[in-house]
Amino acid sequence: MDAAKRTVLVTWPGFDQDGLAGRLREQGLDLRFEPKTGNRTPADLIRIAAGVEAAIVSTDPFDADVLGATPSLKVIARVGFGVDSIDLEAATRENVAVVVAPGVSEAVVAEHTVALMLALVRCLPERDAEIRRGDWRRTGTDTPLSLRGSTVGLVGYGRIGGLLVARLRGFELRLLVCDPALGATSPGVEVVALDDLLRASDVVSLHVPLLPSTRKLIGGRELALMRPDAILINTARGGIVDEQALVEALASGRLRAAGLDVFEKEPPTDRRLLDLPNVLLSPHNAALSERSIAEMTAMATTAVLDVLAQRFPAHLVNPEVADPLGLKGDRSVEFHDARGRS
Repeated sequence: MDAAKRTVLVTWPGFDQDGLAGRLREQGLDLRFEPKTGNRTPADLIRIAAGVEAAIVSTDPFDADVLGATPSLKVIARVGFGVDSIDLEAATRENVAVVVAPGVSEAVVAEHTVALMLALVRCLPERDAEIRRGDWRRTGTDTPLSLRGSTVGLVGYGRIGGLLVARLRGFELRLLVCDPALGATSPGVEVVALDDLLRASDVVSLHVPLLPSTRKLIGGRELALMRPDAILINTARGGIVDEQALVEALASGRLRAAGLDVFEKEPPTDRRLLDLPNVLLSPHNAALSERSIAEMTAMATTAVLDVLAQRFPAHLVNPEVADPLGLKGDRSVEFHDARGRS
């Protein structure tokens, strides 16, 4: 294929169309901008990805049908570190390199998680709405809670969980952790079974990747184990929670509140969820800051340039494609297993 006609699909809406685009164009690459700002179907993706050799992507659904219908595709570079939207087995079968951008946004996710916790514990959304209506309620049933002295349970204790614990220690609280990768003990936290964590925690925060084993990990049974005054925080993936069961628990008062950055369908459209007064929502941006966006998009751009130049990229998730793609260079560069803990 003529180098002047090689095309890179960019779906990440925060891509720097000046500086980073220039790096790609300097190598004779055309850019096709199709920012993902809402729900995108595999059929949509097949249409916009036709003929491209590389893709710098958001959470686009690269399933087996899409990968089978895009034979020119050589590399998918995720602006982020989750790959649940990509069928890795199909990508490997079709010799498509999947590269992620880890180590950049995990601290931002931890900060966002603390922000959701504090906002809900201190009842900030409710108080804000009351003041705007002309109310001035300070005590009684409207008195906020305190994170200090509470019990916080983390489901998953990978990179983000560790960073979150470091930020929570100053609140003088009890920390529980459930993670099958941990032993019986871990410094600074209590390792417990999931059911015990759900029963004991004032705040439950989810930090596991979306895998077949974690899909709807928190369903009706698990929500029923939680205390009625407890708060659920999800900055991991929407599919980890049975969203309908969560809506029912929140609407019935069986759960105090929830802070959600991720949803089963994004953006969410279920008015039963969106109209709940005891849920705080953010648009899957827990990992995003000006710095993290700049660093992740730069990493994704470098990965695309590396693979198209047949250089072995950093943070390759499926190294099995290296030989079929003819990737050369130092294969000791960091391999990232995005299929594991987050």
